[in-house]
Amino acid sequence: MNVPTWVWAISITLVSLVFLYDIVVLGRRPHVPRNRETGTALGIYVGSAILFGLGVWYFSGGQFAGEFYAGWLTEYSLSIDNLFVFIIIMAKFGVPRKFQQEALLIGIVIALFLRAIFIAVGAAAINNFSWVFYIFGAFLIYTAIKLARESMADDEEEEYEENALLKWVEKRFPVTQSWDAGVKLRTVENGKKVLTPMFIVILALGTTDLLFALDSIPAIFGLTQEPYLVLMANVFALMGLRQLYFLIGGLLQRLVYLSIGLSILLAVIGVKLIMHALHENTLPFINGGEHIEAIPEVPIWLSLVLIIGILSITAIASLIKSSRDAKKEALNSPTD
Repeated sequence: MNVPTWVWAISITLVSLVFLYDIVVLGRRPHVPRNRETGTALGIYVGSAILFGLGVWYFSGGQFAGEFYAGWLTEYSLSIDNLFVFIIIMAKFGVPRKFQQEALLIGIVIALFLRAIFIAVGAAAINNFSWVFYIFGAFLIYTAIKLARESMADDEEEEYEENALLKWVEKRFPVTQSWDAGVKLRTVENGKKVLTPMFIVILALGTTDLLFALDSIPAIFGLTQEPYLVLMANVFALMGLRQLYFLIGGLLQRLVYLSIGLSILLAVIGVKLIMHALHENTLPFINGGEHIEAIPEVPIWLSLVLIIGILSITAIASLIKSSRDAKKEALNSPTD
């Protein structure tokens, strides 16, 4: 797929303008969004992603369009799992609900910038070292096993632990605990300039998403090796994340099998990556450094079918389980 420089430039400019518009609008009028507002915005973002995929189909063919849709769905599903942690962060720092949109938006912008760096590094590694697919595949399978074990462990209330960067910032710079400054990142307290809780929350959201990118970026490179498609799939997934946070916050609690579904998804992509690595093998201690032609390449249409199937079954099974649990709880609860 040959993407001209001007296409890169236009795409990055449009994305920047969308985020800049959102930041300016929210900065002027912090508020709790209504369902109609979030639903409309989410519909626009999802519709734009679908149209973008159709555009890729028209200009570059069905193969690349399938790769984009597979990557976008995977990034979106992994991003939904991130929302659980975002909710915990908001509760940890006591973010007033009317300021949560601003915190999420700026945190997402930071996350997207850091992911772009990851994508550039990953693309360079793939172009120069084909054996990196072994590492990506093994890491995804390890992550899938870890995620599955955590999901099957005893349910305990999850707590957010601040990372090293946050601890260093809070130790090095004075931070106020008051939300009187609203969405400002710095304010004056007792005659001294201090950082606001908003600054800390935004930093927490951005750096936390960076940790999630350690899973999602290798996963999408298992579906497409086109840096442009990888970047745009991440852009469209993150664009609708803020709306999902407000629109389906209650629904997230009902997706009880989400972690299991995502672990299966990561494992499938991990196996696909290792199969691709074996097919393109250059390591001298494996098959004498020769390609293993007997190992088939998994076609993108099959990857797309598996992704949609895994996510659909996960959602349906989760909702059925949640509904049954709710009925049992209602029957067992004392009545007046």
